Amino acid sequence: MKRMEWMEQAELGTQDEQAEQTSMEAMDGQVRAQRLGLDGQAERAGLAEQAGKGTTEREGQAERAEPSGQSEQAGETDETERCSAAASGEYPLEPETITGSEALLRGLLAEGVECVFGYPGGSALNIYDAMTDNPDFKHLLARHEQGAVHAADGYARSTGKVGVCLATSGPGAANLVTGIATAYMDSVPLVVITANVPTGLIGTDAFQEADIVGITMPITKHSYFVRDAVDLPRIVREAFYVANSGRKGPVLIDIPKDVSNQRFAYRPAEDEPRVRGYEPAPAVDPGEVERLLGAIAAAERPVIIAGGGVVYADASAELLAFAEQTRVPVVTTLLGLGGFASSHELWLGMPGHHGEYAANMAIQRADLLVAIGARFDDRVTMKLDGFAPLAKTIAHIDIDPAEVGKNVRTDIVCIGDVKDVLRLANEAAKPARSEAWRAELRANKAAYPLRYRDSETELKPQFVIELIHETTGGDAIVTTDVGQHQMWTAHYYKFNRPRSLITSGGMGTMGFGFPSAIGAQLGNPGRLVVSINGDGGMQMCAQEMAVCAIHHIPVKIVVINNQVLGMVKQQQEIMYERRYSQIDLAGSPDFVKLAEAYGIKGLRASTKAEARQVWREALDTPAPVLVEFKVPMDENVYPMVVAGTTLDRMILGGFGEHEA
Repeated sequence: MKRMEWMEQAELGTQDEQAEQTSMEAMDGQVRAQRLGLDGQAERAGLAEQAGKGTTEREGQAERAEPSGQSEQAGETDETERCSAAASGEYPLEPETITGSEALLRGLLAEGVECVFGYPGGSALNIYDAMTDNPDFKHLLARHEQGAVHAADGYARSTGKVGVCLATSGPGAANLVTGIATAYMDSVPLVVITANVPTGLIGTDAFQEADIVGITMPITKHSYFVRDAVDLPRIVREAFYVANSGRKGPVLIDIPKDVSNQRFAYRPAEDEPRVRGYEPAPAVDPGEVERLLGAIAAAERPVIIAGGGVVYADASAELLAFAEQTRVPVVTTLLGLGGFASSHELWLGMPGHHGEYAANMAIQRADLLVAIGARFDDRVTMKLDGFAPLAKTIAHIDIDPAEVGKNVRTDIVCIGDVKDVLRLANEAAKPARSEAWRAELRANKAAYPLRYRDSETELKPQFVIELIHETTGGDAIVTTDVGQHQMWTAHYYKFNRPRSLITSGGMGTMGFGFPSAIGAQLGNPGRLVVSINGDGGMQMCAQEMAVCAIHHIPVKIVVINNQVLGMVKQQQEIMYERRYSQIDLAGSPDFVKLAEAYGIKGLRASTKAEARQVWREALDTPAPVLVEFKVPMDENVYPMVVAGTTLDRMILGGFGEHEA
């Protein structure tokens, strides 16, 4: 929305309140529909349909009542119902008068929010003041707004609940943008609350004013700009419902300062949110499921590609049953790791840019691909016109119609919640006739396993990940930042449980790993949380060590320090003829001293023996610990498929014949 348009609408005052809200919501949906290339029916843009009707819920109720001539009678009936409800104790006859800030906190508590991650500022002070009178409300003070939103993200991914973060207007809200985009790309449910300048100042370039609704429009599932505190109970209820249903994602609530201080007669939100035009989970088409099962029965070389949608739908048990009943091999994307146990005989590995040999070759040789909760992004497909060239049939199971056919042609489409689709499929699933195919894939996996050149004189990063897996029994929640260490973790930490890997997939956000571990630890106080970071990404979020130290959050912080931006270096080495540019991180900081400055124990290892010793010490310490592992900078991630080539053109690091 242009600045002048926003200012003009603000000046109209309450008489055009609903019209403005409708306009903003319609624009919200239209922008997202354009971004995704939708026809208005896709789930993420469904709210635009609702807004486009041009009527608020309250206005719609009035219009339905008045033509019947029953408005007066309806009013008397409503009063009778209110008195009856008051007598039963449902709510008091005279509603309590509270502020918008108090209503916000009550709404969050009613949604079961365990902790809000935030950072205060001028426009948010009414909200923070209300916290002082509410001992039940838990808030964790981050050291940067980006740390707050990443912590909320880690909490959401690891628990399946909605993560909540809070920031002030202007720069505070703007600092959330990268985290909102990270959650949007990976379909993570967040409710992001921002304060704004008073409504009378909107559009005047007031101090710390920003149109955060407009800024985040392409990266939120839905947004609310609150003009009247009376609407807050309903908006909070709807925001949680929208964020955590259908294809999940972040929802923004922007609250001007005067609205947060507005006093009104408080009524709790209705139990069931009613969001017109929003269909979060379309009904499963049994006919398409039957076609899918028929294709599996006829296939000779079927493969399942399981993505993050399996994890987010809590459908791991259903996927396991489906794979075992059909005997179809499974590959899992980066975000799908843990959705199907890596120890299972049918698991082939992770496919894609740094995919395992057996997984990539399975896709390239398959005559049937079944994508489940995966979106065929470029890091999985690589060169599109060479992706799965032998696949006669491609089936896609997904909750979001916008993803179907977006990147890869689709022959069988099963739209709906992954859990529901697989449950229906499992009622009639039968084994595929593909024993020879499974034998071929087992042979590939045995012939081309993940491997690296170990050393007794150098500490290899792959060994560090293997050590962490061995000593935790694979039972930890592991968060990663983005870079080479992320891929080594995906390769060498064998994930057997869903929601055990917390990592930024679609955005590849550096600075995500450690703050997300804080959220994961608060959401899972009984589990070990290990945050694996590179020396580059750790410096983008190191200030959050203060949070761990002060609140005794026992995250084990791992820094794989190769003194270089490793993933950039690897690409410059392979694709730019070793013309290295701006990748040197050597010389600073001393991570052990940095940790100690924040009040956290710091340890360091440069050899295998030291690594075993300091890691054991870290695990035995019931407090946050940072462990720096000094590794060589010339170690690369393999396999690797170079951009612009196909999945079968893998660089294996000198271990096989499929060198590019």
